[in-house]
Amino acid sequence: METTNYTRVTEFVLTGLSQTREVQLILFVIFLSFYLFILPGNILIICTIRLDPHLTSPMYFLLANLAFLDIWYSSVTAPKIFVDFFVERKTISFGGCIAQLFFLHFVGTSEMFLLTVMAFDCYAAICRPLHYTTIMNRHLCCILVVVSWMRGFVHFIIQVALIIRLPFCGPNELDSYFCDITQVDRIACANTFQEELVMIFSSGLISVVCFIALLMSYAFLLAMLKKHSGSGESTNRAMSTCYSHITIVVLMFGPSIYIYARPFDSFSLDKVVSVFHTVIFPLLNPIIYTLRNKEVKTAMRKLINEYILCKEK
Repeated sequence: METTNYTRVTEFVLTGLSQTREVQLILFVIFLSFYLFILPGNILIICTIRLDPHLTSPMYFLLANLAFLDIWYSSVTAPKIFVDFFVERKTISFGGCIAQLFFLHFVGTSEMFLLTVMAFDCYAAICRPLHYTTIMNRHLCCILVVVSWMRGFVHFIIQVALIIRLPFCGPNELDSYFCDITQVDRIACANTFQEELVMIFSSGLISVVCFIALLMSYAFLLAMLKKHSGSGESTNRAMSTCYSHITIVVLMFGPSIYIYARPFDSFSLDKVVSVFHTVIFPLLNPIIYTLRNKEVKTAMRKLINEYILCKEK
């Protein structure tokens, strides 16, 4: 690719979510309230699973890792959004843009593969209950989590290797509130068809394939539960877990498919979908699990009573 005679862009200008001051203040209050309410809830989930001796099964270990990744993922863009609500000219350095790309795609892809691991855990618990503890032992769980993180890192390397070599010579305005490959690719001073195709394949197609595979696997598990089991408590608990997994898969993969599994053209819904994808849905994911899990809710009440309320007394 020809890159001579180009002045290297040192920063990007972000258009933000709105240009109206009043709207920005309203959005700031809404996002900050939401963030400060949900963030401690996710931290509480991690502490509960860590401190309660009864929550030692692989499912809870993976749930704690999901909560950690979701906190990290939503925090990639949220602090910058809060600051930019009070700044007239919203900018981000080229290095800062690459850093956002790193954490978004590293953590986001790691979470996708972690959801696949959680689907395997659900399969082992339902279809191989007698061998579940042997199959999903702590050593294997740790290996699967590390592999998920490694796959996220490899995915990031592919994305940044494509972005870092693009020439940026003139326009440096990103029609968004954060840096992502879809916006950065649009303002490059070159024909980026090949790079865009690789990005769609590495991000979009993988999301579509994983999404379909996960939905099919959970549909299979639900069909098995309804066919071979009665209406006992264990069956209801297993079905509730499957429904929770399906909800999170839809929330995670739906916006990702919309953003990455199509040409990188600008649409009116892009910013709305991006906000839900990068800030709101990640924080909600672990909450969805706990609302349908009696053991975690009981352990959280016990933790609050024991470590928080007792200290206040």
